[in-house]
Amino acid sequence: MGSILLVDLAGAVALLLWGLHMVHTGIIRTFGSDLRRILNSALRNRFSAFAAGLGLTAVLQSSTATALMTTSLAADGLVGLMPALAIMLGANVGTTIIVQILSFNIFAAFPFLIFSGFIAYKSAEGRLQDFGRVLIGLGLMVLALHLLFEFLGPAERAPGIRDLVKAATGDPLLCVLIGAVLTWAAHSSVATVLLVISFAQAQFVTAEAAVALVLGANLGSAINPLFEAGRAHDMASKRVPVGNLINRLIGVVAVLPFAGMIAASAAKAGISPTLLTSGFHLVFNLVLAAIFIVPLNTFAALLVKYLPEAKDELDPSQPKYLTEGAYTTPSLALSDAARETLRIGDLIETMLQQTMTALLANDKRAADQVSQMDDIIDNLEKAVRLYITRLTREKLNAYEARRATEIISFAINLEHAGDIIDKSLREIAVKKIRKNANFSLEGAREIEDFYKQVLKSLKLALAVFMTSDMQSARTLIREKSDLRLSERVATDSHLSRLREGRSETLETTTMHVDTLRDLKRIHSHICSIAYRVIANETDVQADSKEA
Repeated sequence: MGSILLVDLAGAVALLLWGLHMVHTGIIRTFGSDLRRILNSALRNRFSAFAAGLGLTAVLQSSTATALMTTSLAADGLVGLMPALAIMLGANVGTTIIVQILSFNIFAAFPFLIFSGFIAYKSAEGRLQDFGRVLIGLGLMVLALHLLFEFLGPAERAPGIRDLVKAATGDPLLCVLIGAVLTWAAHSSVATVLLVISFAQAQFVTAEAAVALVLGANLGSAINPLFEAGRAHDMASKRVPVGNLINRLIGVVAVLPFAGMIAASAAKAGISPTLLTSGFHLVFNLVLAAIFIVPLNTFAALLVKYLPEAKDELDPSQPKYLTEGAYTTPSLALSDAARETLRIGDLIETMLQQTMTALLANDKRAADQVSQMDDIIDNLEKAVRLYITRLTREKLNAYEARRATEIISFAINLEHAGDIIDKSLREIAVKKIRKNANFSLEGAREIEDFYKQVLKSLKLALAVFMTSDMQSARTLIREKSDLRLSERVATDSHLSRLREGRSETLETTTMHVDTLRDLKRIHSHICSIAYRVIANETDVQADSKEA
């Protein structure tokens, strides 16, 4: 009997976790491309940041997902530490919203939720289909909670199970540990608190144990972001999750000694165990938010002091921004991959500058540095490619799939541009240095002007890559036509000097023509992003018309 009850309980808990997973992934697929933008735009002050964290987490039903996004934004310098900490205060309150809703007896709604979600999932595409997934997940969660209550009744009367639970939850400190471990394993304080509510409602655990388990759930929710967010080599990138963990820890230490008193007071006031558990979860987070939101500037300053920026001793060929824990939030993972691709673009710009210095000034040291940088770019491009490939194994919505293709295509084109710089342009520079040859003044000026056009287009291409701005994309394509015209003009001028028999031109004619050719090839790879952005926009418009 006892073993069958344990299997029933385990099945109900698994159903609860699976329903929560469906809701979370459905929301991510429906609104994933907008979530990071919402966080980044609602940071005027600590209170708007708090509201953004609360609302986003109430929708996502995962403070871990909010923590990952916030930590990534803060680590990249896109969000200040103070508003990032305010977002996390809001996220902790946000997790209580769904608990408050589901703690009421809404079992009758589960058939409607699952049926309507199934219809939406099977008969629609895109966002409506993903929203159907959300409804199915909510229905499964409601059903799981009902099953838990049904199973806990007989389980409470089974002596072996009752004795086991009593031993495990007899010590409040042990309850905190159990709650933290369960939340860490489930990646969800919502699931743990709902489970505790079910236990308390069936009188499977005492009111004091329920309070302590909720404290443990709040502590456990701060553990996962600490290990999954940020970069291992840089403690500064851990400031947001460490700050959130300190916030949780202070609250638990301050309240745990009074768990028995809180339970006794609730019993005297006639508050049910269900209401006590859900209400305590809400009040605990609201009080902590109210206490910490005022001195956030001081708290942030202490985190900066004790978690300083790491000295940049990282191998430059290793990625800086590819967060392993971001795969469950595709919009975050895509943002990380885009940032790493921008880093490749910055290295391409430096390679171009170094190569042109070597070519025009016969600087051998500048030429030697280029090969090392190409090896770095090769490794980074491979890392981005593998990261995106792994991400595409998850189900992505239409926008995310297009963005993933866009990122990997641009990274590959930048890597090809790096190969041209290293294996062709640099070789021309080395050959010129070895011969101690010099371009004519006019020829050097033409090459320099041509290079500046390429460099200008590279900077525009990086902006197009990040913003997907159609006007800028069209400008980049026009610059490609302008560069072709510049090449013809430069080639004609070079041929004119050859006919005049000028010695510098005769000596460097092959180098001159090959340099223009290579810069033009590099420019073609740079401009590839414009065509991709325009093609994606066309696909979006076509999808809208079909819908």
